[in-house]
Amino acid sequence: MSKPNRNTQELLKKVRKIEIKSKGLSNQIFSGEYHSAFKGRGMAFSEVREYQMGDEIRSIDWNVTARFNSPFVKVFEEEREMTVMLLVDVSGSKNFGTKKQLKDDLVTELCAVLAFSAIQNNDKVGVIFFSDQVEKFIPPKKGRSHILMIIRELIDFEPEHKGTNIKEALRYFTLAIKKRCTAFIISDFIDDSYLNELKIANKKHDLIALQIYDERELQIPNVGMIQLQDAESGQIQWFDTSSEKNRTAYRANGLRKHGEIQENMRRSGVDHTKLATHQSYIQPLMTLFKRRGAKR
Repeated sequence: MSKPNRNTQELLKKVRKIEIKSKGLSNQIFSGEYHSAFKGRGMAFSEVREYQMGDEIRSIDWNVTARFNSPFVKVFEEEREMTVMLLVDVSGSKNFGTKKQLKDDLVTELCAVLAFSAIQNNDKVGVIFFSDQVEKFIPPKKGRSHILMIIRELIDFEPEHKGTNIKEALRYFTLAIKKRCTAFIISDFIDDSYLNELKIANKKHDLIALQIYDERELQIPNVGMIQLQDAESGQIQWFDTSSEKNRTAYRANGLRKHGEIQENMRRSGVDHTKLATHQSYIQPLMTLFKRRGAKR
């Protein structure tokens, strides 16, 4: 569902601005790293040729060898084309952000960079928007116009619900996408009990978790009495930031939550990196890509 009366011209300007920035980044910075970090689904049969010294015995095609009475081997090529899915958390907490940008803005730009990197690699891109239910599914396709439509949706999409249910999003994704794909789940992961679904999805697909967070989730300044509102439930409570004990407890709680997320990723074997709203995402993303490229 899109917001009513939004100025279409303004929206197209925003789309264009994000396209220019993210396309530039994916061209200049991420293209080589993306290619080595996310290779195709495996090896596809290409042709047979005569056996040469040094060829592996197991690659011999015995049927062709018997027919020609001379050894022939199967030649395989990397299957380049890949499907990339973006699982995007559009719950209420996406509107949180206190410094450089909202989580929402960071997610939009991040998705655009990943999408442009994917189409330069000749990959298809699809999106699942989720809150506490799956809000929208955009099937994977190729091409610039498809990416621009995705960016437009990322900017303009208004979810019907504010909660978060990662478990439901992962279940839907596992059922909807039949062939193995690479999937980025982009969320603050402020949710419980999704570990089992994370393991299942990562067994079937190649899953990467991009955790979006704001530094105010980990520490709060001394500004006296303030109201804190839960973006998803709407619940408001007063909080005395002048109390050092309160600030310490707040930080300990934030670190505990981050630790639990990290542990969930480790236990499910999912590649994971944290991206902060007050810092550039370029370095953490490059480090993730390089780490994956080195593993292959």
